[in-house]
Amino acid sequence: MKIVVGITGASGSIYALRLIDVLREAGHEIHAVVTDSGWQVLDYECQVSRDAFSRRVDVLYDNHDVGAAIASGSFRMQAMVVLPCSMHTAGCVAHGITDNLLTRAADVALKEGRPLLLVPRETPMHAIHLENLLKLAQAGARIIPACPGFYHRPQSIGELVDMLVGKICDQLGVETDLFARWQG
Repeated sequence: MKIVVGITGASGSIYALRLIDVLREAGHEIHAVVTDSGWQVLDYECQVSRDAFSRRVDVLYDNHDVGAAIASGSFRMQAMVVLPCSMHTAGCVAHGITDNLLTRAADVALKEGRPLLLVPRETPMHAIHLENLLKLAQAGARIIPACPGFYHRPQSIGELVDMLVGKICDQLGVETDLFARWQG
């Protein structure tokens, strides 16, 4: 599959890096776009530079290039994941504001009926955040809050990250064994 991964300035870039690695290992083609604040968070939280990040993906787009391939419905992506998704980005997409490549690509996924997975990492949320997420869900986006479970008894941050990444992969139809599933 061709999967677009968008990274915004919300905390939680570690999730995006792990998802990209898992999807690449599974043989999927990753197209990525990172907002300006996303680059800052990638550097601060994960010490990942643009050069290092560009080596992890198949194609890296400039977020200011609204004419890039992923801005068009004729680009045959199978899904887009915005991870982490800031409330700014969620608000823009919810209201059809396509002022950069990431929000345009998300809008394209919605209009083309392709899976759009948004992974907000914000707490607490106020009514406007919740209304925007509801509006997105009603438009067809899947909302996957960055809320790892604990029933698999994680022993490390990596295991917490893997559970959320595994849940995202489930939504994409990508088989993984990243976490122990509940057996009852």
